[in-house]
Amino acid sequence: MARPTTDDLQNYPAQKARQGEIILKTRTQRIIFIAGLIGMIALPFIGALIFS
Repeated sequence: MARPTTDDLQNYPAQKARQGEIILKTRTQRIIFIAGLIGMIALPFIGALIFS
């Protein structure tokens, strides 16, 4: 595969360079996503309680 040249990199549109969106179409997907966020916050606190 050919390496991109500097011309290719400079002409890349900003819309294509943006990060992806999180699309949660179903209720189950939303619940799992929110539970994961809560878990990332709660896990350090639970670990601190257990190991202290």
